[in-house]
Amino acid sequence: MWAFRNSQPELVTGQEEFTFLAKDVVFRGTITLEGNVRIDGQIEGEIHSAGTLTIGEHAVITGDIKAETLITSGKIKGTIIASEKIKLLKPGILIGDIRTPAIFIEAGAIFHGQSDMGATMQGEDHSAPSEKIHDLTVHRRGLRAPGS
Repeated sequence: MWAFRNSQPELVTGQEEFTFLAKDVVFRGTITLEGNVRIDGQIEGEIHSAGTLTIGEHAVITGDIKAETLITSGKIKGTIIASEKIKLLKPGILIGDIRTPAIFIEAGAIFHGQSDMGATMQGEDHSAPSEKIHDLTVHRRGLRAPGS
C-alpha cells in the first residue's frame, strides 16, 4: 500500500499487503492464493488460499473453498473448509457445507447447509475406538440394586 505525503510515495507501515480481484474480474478454474486476498468479482471453480480470504459484498463464488480464514459478505455456493475460522457478515449468503473450528454469523447473513466444528480439525483422530468406552449393559448391571 502506498500513501502520499508531500507528493512523495512511501510505504505505509503496520498494514499487511493484500491481493485484490475487482468487481469486473471473472475467473473459471482452480485458483491458488497466498497471503491476504479480497475478491469482489465472480469465481467459478476451486479456491485454495494460504491466508485470509475476504469475499466482498458484490462477489459471487460458485465452487469449493479451502482457506485459513474466510470472511464473507458476498454470495457463495459450495463446500468451505477453513482451518482457523469463518465469518459470515451481512448481507452475505453461504449455501453449502462448512468445516471449521470457529464460525461467526452476523445477524442478517444467511447460511444454509451443515457445519462441522469437530475436533478432527485440531488433528485428533476419532477413527479408532476409545479405551474409555465401555459396554453400557455391563455398566448398568453394576448400578442395579440386588433383586431388581
